[in-house]
Amino acid sequence: MSLAVVTSRALVGLEAPQVQVEVHLANGLPGFALVGLAETEVRESRERVRAALANSGLGFPHNKRITVNLAPADLPKESGRFDLPIALGILAADGQLDLAALARREFAGELSLAGELRPIRGALALALALQQSSPERELVLPADSAAEAALADGVRAHGATHLLDVVRALLPGEAAEPLPRAQPIPPTEAPGGPDLAEVRGQAAAKRALEIAAAGGHSLLMVGPPGSGKSMLAQRLPAMLPPMTDDEALASAALQGLAPGGFDPARWRHRPMRSPHHSASAVALVGGGSPPRPGEISLAHGGLLFLDELPEFPRAALEALREPLETGRVTISRAARQATFPAAFQLVAAMNPCPCGWAGSTARTCRCTPDQVQRYQSRLSGPLLDRIDLLVEVAPVAPHDLLALPAGETTATVAERVARARRLQVMRQGGVNASLDAGRIDQHCPLDTAAAAFTQHAATRLGWSGRALHRVMKVARTIADLAGADAIGTPHLAEALQYRRALPGAA
Repeated sequence: MSLAVVTSRALVGLEAPQVQVEVHLANGLPGFALVGLAETEVRESRERVRAALANSGLGFPHNKRITVNLAPADLPKESGRFDLPIALGILAADGQLDLAALARREFAGELSLAGELRPIRGALALALALQQSSPERELVLPADSAAEAALADGVRAHGATHLLDVVRALLPGEAAEPLPRAQPIPPTEAPGGPDLAEVRGQAAAKRALEIAAAGGHSLLMVGPPGSGKSMLAQRLPAMLPPMTDDEALASAALQGLAPGGFDPARWRHRPMRSPHHSASAVALVGGGSPPRPGEISLAHGGLLFLDELPEFPRAALEALREPLETGRVTISRAARQATFPAAFQLVAAMNPCPCGWAGSTARTCRCTPDQVQRYQSRLSGPLLDRIDLLVEVAPVAPHDLLALPAGETTATVAERVARARRLQVMRQGGVNASLDAGRIDQHCPLDTAAAAFTQHAATRLGWSGRALHRVMKVARTIADLAGADAIGTPHLAEALQYRRALPGAA
């Protein structure tokens, strides 16, 4: 038969739409045409496929006119993932493979000139798409990529190291040699990391860290250099409970789209991304053609730590506003659009002024009031309004660093955080920080005294509706840590302390 169809998948953001690789062999002037909105790296597959077939000892129809169509024609195709299906389509159209065996499988993989299969980007995204649309099909990938794809429950992923391995599995009749089924990556224990007990003093900052961990709240720490802001942020990941199955799959799929790919050793470990303050808005949000996820999407299900927050470009900071509210980001380009999940927990740190010592009793600030104001005004009001907790981290005196006893360990705090999160999941199906306005009245009930206190504080301090809702969600988390059913005045009073203005301003 001179026509063969092989099923594969493209990659558009986190989606993997199905692609039919149609191969036709015809008499006439020999040639190799590839159509279907293929980008440069896909068009180059003609030379890779030709060399891989020849070096693998497989017949290439040199005297035929080969036409390869990647359908649908209006879907952009990129990367070398179509090398394997194109090679198999040529062999099948030449009558060397079993068409029925091809029909029940999907293929993706890049070929070397010697016929070896190289890993592809986004293997887990392909598996998740197959799981939703065609779970009865099998997925054939390079061996390293197949282990990643096997993480998707119910997907039958098979790995191969060479083109010949796949060809043998597709031979007609009893000559076929089945490919081994890929095994999912076994979970590993999360690294212990630094312990909270190593941080001496800083009781207020530790309390804010616990509240942020328990409710998934965003946190901004303000303090002079060396006060322990980064030290505290590095201890937050170990306080968080393990990832759920859905969180782990979404995080791993996003990591697989990044240039470095998904690291199997990080399976079920919450990510913590710490971009440098010179990062652009595209680096944080994502972009490019085709669209790639940025730091906020790579931090999905985990933490995004922004040190020296005012030093980030203004455009990059303002780009955080929508994802902080919606938990996703949409990247629009002229030819395509991609939406990535971005339910991250923001943890940021900054100095109160350019020299860092405004309001400190240890050293004298050299900045003028105008300099302090200009420095702090790099953070817009709408961005600050979206941060749940603001805590001042004062430096600890040297004699106290040596004299103060060790505090609670990370494990002790993590137990309280886990209990509070279990209450939230049973009550509303998620953390308090994700509550929308329509569910706040239902899940954040106030007693009579607390309602009067909230109304007075909101009026006196001129809160926006967003600020009021965020205070109530923080108070709900404080009540959960205390095991209280309703939010009381003490819980609201403590939450109110975290809505203060930036310290050190004139």
